[in-house]
Amino acid sequence: MTQTAEYEITRLFDAPRRRVFQAWTEPEHFSSWFGPRGLTTPVDRVVMDVRPGGRWQATLCGEEEFEVTLDGAYREVAEPARLVFTTGDPDHPGDGPASVATVELTEAGGLTTMRFHQWGVNTDQEHADQARQGWIEFFDRLDEHLTSA
Repeated sequence: MTQTAEYEITRLFDAPRRRVFQAWTEPEHFSSWFGPRGLTTPVDRVVMDVRPGGRWQATLCGEEEFEVTLDGAYREVAEPARLVFTTGDPDHPGDGPASVATVELTEAGGLTTMRFHQWGVNTDQEHADQARQGWIEFFDRLDEHLTSA
C-alpha cells in the first residue's frame, strides 16, 4: 500500500515577494541556497524551464565526488505569487518517493510570507519529518541569500 505524508512550513522574509519568487525560479539565485550546508548546487548544474509542464533539475555536489540530482516538473506558475512543482513523478512514482510542493507568497510592507506545503507518496511520516527538517535548513539559507543580495 502506498504511504503518504504531508507537512507545511511558513517563513517570513525581509524581501519583496518578487525577489523571493526569483530565488525559486532563476538558476543564479536558486543555486545560492538550494541544498543543505556542506553541499553546493553549481549554477551550471541547475536547469529550470519555469512554465506549466516545464522541467527543473538541480545537482547537489559534495566532497569525494558525491552528487545527487533532484528533478521534477512545474505544474503551476503564477508569478510572483504561487509555484507548484513535483519532485520525482508523484503520478507514477514506482517504488521511490515523490511529492508535490506548493509555494505561496504574500507580501505586506515589504516583507514576504512564504507558505510551503509538501505532499509525498511512497513515504512515511519519519521520511517526511526528515524532509521537513531539510527544507527548514534550505529556507535558512534562502533567508541568508535574500538578506545578502
